[in-house]
Amino acid sequence: MTFRQSGRLDTSGVSGGGRGGRGGRGVAIGGGVGGIVVVVIALVLGVDPAQLGLTGRGFDEQGQNSSSAEQFQTHIDQCDLQQANSDTICRIVATTESLEDVWTAELPAQVGMNWVQPHTNIFTGRINTGCGAGSSDVGPFYCPADQEVYIDPAFFDDVLVRRLGGSPEGAAQMYVVAHEFGHHLQTMLGDIRRSQQDPRGPSSGAVRVELQADCYAGLWAHYATSTPAPGGQQPLLESLTEQDVDAIIQTAEAIGDDHIQKSGGAPVDPGSWTHGSSEMRRQWFVTGYQQGSVSACDTFSAQL
Repeated sequence: MTFRQSGRLDTSGVSGGGRGGRGGRGVAIGGGVGGIVVVVIALVLGVDPAQLGLTGRGFDEQGQNSSSAEQFQTHIDQCDLQQANSDTICRIVATTESLEDVWTAELPAQVGMNWVQPHTNIFTGRINTGCGAGSSDVGPFYCPADQEVYIDPAFFDDVLVRRLGGSPEGAAQMYVVAHEFGHHLQTMLGDIRRSQQDPRGPSSGAVRVELQADCYAGLWAHYATSTPAPGGQQPLLESLTEQDVDAIIQTAEAIGDDHIQKSGGAPVDPGSWTHGSSEMRRQWFVTGYQQGSVSACDTFSAQL
């Protein structure tokens, strides 16, 4: 997936180290999802830190230091589209902007609702969130209580590629970001709570929530190279190749519950699943990508 070779990025929707606040080109709203108790670990991509031996990286209880946050923020502020094709942090920034373009166009057209852009925090170590203390150990996650996405860029190489066998291609990283934005759409539509009401098992509400987020990521990929940027400009993404799709599918399969359990030396236990098998994750991304329809992503009515 290749971004245009020139052009500026609006970096206001992304901050370093939880400097936070609502941002981006969307309309700001307050956080909160009723009185729902949200457990952060249930909303991550599927990486169980205990299974992978990730029990902490030596960060203190106060979280990352201010110099790390400042370094991230400086990096973010200097990003442009050309850098987004080679730099992980800038790729995250550009992907959030592409996601905003697609959902701003498609959500009103398909659902009759206006898109509200979530804020994205790039951090390392620990970070305070509306869902409690967040950690790099659990991978990228979305917090419905503050409607923010949290990403440690080191996750992509350290865990996704080296430990789980996901693709190192940029398209795989973009899929991860799009998946987390899918959780934000579920919050807007009122579906995110189903994860906590039925938290485990191969056909549980938790698994259906995660598979739907995969499907929404596929829907974004369906439109990403054809949706104009604001002002009628060309789409931020100019190409999506068969190799890109293969990289995403490889990554979706790598973060399936069955693959993660086997990678950690544990037996495959469908009763403990919270995110779905490799085959399920591949299937639902492909469904969104091929059909480009929010209604096609109704995992709650599907036979799993």
